[in-house]
Amino acid sequence: MIKQGERVPDGTMLGELTNEGMLTHCVTDLFAGKKVVLFAVPGAFTPTCSQSHLPGFVVLADQFKAKGVDLIACVSVNDAFVMKAWGDSQNASEVMMLADGDASFTKAIGLQVDTAGFGGIRSQRYAMVLEDGVVTDLNVEAPKMFEVSKAEVILDLL
Repeated sequence: MIKQGERVPDGTMLGELTNEGMLTHCVTDLFAGKKVVLFAVPGAFTPTCSQSHLPGFVVLADQFKAKGVDLIACVSVNDAFVMKAWGDSQNASEVMMLADGDASFTKAIGLQVDTAGFGGIRSQRYAMVLEDGVVTDLNVEAPKMFEVSKAEVILDLL
């Protein structure tokens, strides 16, 4: 598992569907020179993710920006079409909705979990703060929990 003080892995890519079309982001380039809050969910449109996790970051986006955060991003092992539809349905215009369709980023940082019948390989629920691509804080949830990766908790770290 990636740890505090480590850099996001070179060469890992995440997808984003925008109104202008499909984009593929190299994470090292995307996070370079920025203060980033990156949080991950096990799946778009799932109950805790839709009712609490993503909405917390949407509601507090201005407060994150006021504390110097350049980018708030949500990643899930879903395709970019699903991530865009989920972001649109949640009015998440201040959150970059990133797709890790094949779980390559999630596996590269060692935060995958096999949910078997639920959906196979998914991401653990977590939130991290990155400075220029280096992890400064990482909060990984225990299975089936939602405590340490909440927007309010991460905001207090900044």
